[in-house]
Amino acid sequence: MPKGEGKLIAQNRKARYEYAILDTVEAGIVLKGTEIKSIRAGRINLKDGYASVRDGEIWLYNVHISPFEQGNQFNHDPLRPRKLLMKKKQIDSLIGETKQGGITLIPLKVYIKNGFAKVLIGLAKGKKQYDKRETIKRRDQDRELRRAVKDNY
Repeated sequence: MPKGEGKLIAQNRKARYEYAILDTVEAGIVLKGTEIKSIRAGRINLKDGYASVRDGEIWLYNVHISPFEQGNQFNHDPLRPRKLLMKKKQIDSLIGETKQGGITLIPLKVYIKNGFAKVLIGLAKGKKQYDKRETIKRRDQDRELRRAVKDNY
């Protein structure tokens, strides 16, 4: 997350395993009604989420924000597409990057910063199966190394 961020609400941990993250960009989310209350309560799931460009705007898809329990007729559709707020220059650069084959936009984290919900979008390239095995192997080696250092002290 960028320096000076607020409270972490949700994280897409599977994304770093499935994709190689090339770059990250912070964006605001356009929310309706009780969605911010559900986000503050931590009732958001980024697992299958992705972002794409439509009509020169960035939209977030398949991110599940559960309906607010105390909400009534003002509740929202949990899987509705949500517009992301970014500067035009950032959107244009992301459009250029995603035109390349195999590059996609994945939500990595959702957090509250200065009272506003923000999402960290990663410019991602899918990993092959052997890359995933390499990631697991490296993670296991790091864990063993930390364990050995901890035991020595």
